[in-house]
Amino acid sequence: MLRATMASLQADAGESARSRIAWRLLPFLFLLYVANYLDRTNIAYATLGMKGDLGLSDSVFGTASGIFFIGYFALQIPGALLVERWSARLLLATTLIIWGALTTLTGFVRTPLELYGARFLLGAAEAGFFPGVIVYLSHWFVYQDRAKAVARFMSAIPIAYILGGPLAGMILRVHWLDTAGWRWLFLLEGVPAILLGIATLFVLPDRPNEVRWLQPNERDWLSARLAEERRAKAHVEHVTIWQALRHPAVLMLTAGLFFCYTGGYAFWFWMPTMLQRLTGWTDVQRIGWIGAIPFVAGLIGMLLLGWNSDRTRERRWHFAVPQLTAALALGAWFLAPHSIALLIVVFTLIGFGTVAYLPSFWALPSSFLTSSAAAAAVGFINCTASIGGFFGPKIIGDLSQRTGSFRGGFIFMVACWIIASLLVLLCPRERTA
Repeated sequence: MLRATMASLQADAGESARSRIAWRLLPFLFLLYVANYLDRTNIAYATLGMKGDLGLSDSVFGTASGIFFIGYFALQIPGALLVERWSARLLLATTLIIWGALTTLTGFVRTPLELYGARFLLGAAEAGFFPGVIVYLSHWFVYQDRAKAVARFMSAIPIAYILGGPLAGMILRVHWLDTAGWRWLFLLEGVPAILLGIATLFVLPDRPNEVRWLQPNERDWLSARLAEERRAKAHVEHVTIWQALRHPAVLMLTAGLFFCYTGGYAFWFWMPTMLQRLTGWTDVQRIGWIGAIPFVAGLIGMLLLGWNSDRTRERRWHFAVPQLTAALALGAWFLAPHSIALLIVVFTLIGFGTVAYLPSFWALPSSFLTSSAAAAAVGFINCTASIGGFFGPKIIGDLSQRTGSFRGGFIFMVACWIIASLLVLLCPRERTA
């Protein structure tokens, strides 16, 4: 009887701790990531106005979009390790303030070379944010909740596009103080990141033992569960960081995400331009509103698949199915009679496929590695795979420049998503606590 009572009390403490942590941390982290993606991807809409002012060709735009990821590559692993060993609050606050300032300064560029430099520095400034948050979540959420937590956090990606498209369409139409709308887009969208960076210093706690809003029994339950998960994976705990980076599963996940990012970022950065050219629309506000539709589908898919991935404890197929959906949808463009309605359906399915996989994928590294090894692996996977964010937009721009068509680019994206699916499906099954 006493054991049953104790077990019931522990279960109650666990439920209340899980709910309290989710409500306290995830909404704020969500806001941070919305600001992140608005600043990272606003060039996709800004180009509709800036191409004429700066004389950007398709090839130059592709390079300017992708060069962000060269700077992004450099600081991912240090950022993840600093969250593990130092302070999430200080690292994330510093990152937000710097990238917000750089976004605002992008509104003053005058030449393609200045745009390249601004995008490169923005990538370097943002580098530690995402892997840092993924590691940070592992300090607060038990394994069974991790994909749902990542899903709620990463739902900021489609939300940023859903909000960013119509917002960009409105700002691009203004011409305040004799300044073009695309410049105002950068000037205004950098401000929220700066303000949120300052707020992070006061809102975001580093570890569960630092907060008063958890009851002692809730802290004890969380500490015990996280310690149990670490013991369950103790057979890999002795590996060094460098051994973790050579782990076969880490290498396969990195390669899979590389191709996923290559196709995904090609679509994300080029979608407004594709909509403009394939529909003949000149109204940037209409492009902004229609461009939001694919990411509504992505948001729904992310939340549903994140929930189902945790329910079934399965990750790999929850990654592969969205990727294959995007590939099949874009492949249908070559087979069916072309129309604006078909284009919107195809782009909507691609939006689902290039977003919905995210929670399941990022629950994988911490399923077979822990602590510093997992932190380094997350940073390594994301920073190395992010180079695909350079190649994708760059290759689409070069192909469009040479052929005057997106046909070759579409074939390239389909191939990327199929390869990504196969690589992740070949990964070993995850070990759970």
